Amino acid sequence: MEKVTATPEALELIEKLKTKHGPLMFHQSGGCCDGSSPMCFKEGEFMLGNADLQLGEIGGCPFYINKKQYEYWKHTQLIIDVVEGRGGMFSLEGPEGVRFLTRSKVLPK
Repeated sequence: MEKVTATPEALELIEKLKTKHGPLMFHQSGGCCDGSSPMCFKEGEFMLGNADLQLGEIGGCPFYINKKQYEYWKHTQLIIDVVEGRGGMFSLEGPEGVRFLTRSKVLPK
């Protein structure tokens, strides 16, 4: 089972954003400013560090998470969805009037 996946609505938004901005990347935020929203950037615009790992891909875009945060969520599948409202101020979907949202499902052992 994939560790990260996306709903059809999220995949549709990703395609729209790729058309506007080119290749994208995601980072699962754990910061205080954006809560736990998945952040969408132009590929290469977010500086990854040694503490980040690639969890998988959604819509052909790499999806990263901090290793410490992954330790909390390693028993779950992250499901990236879209809801109405404003997201993280640095995430590309903000002007679209929607935001990416992480849902999770406990993985079978």
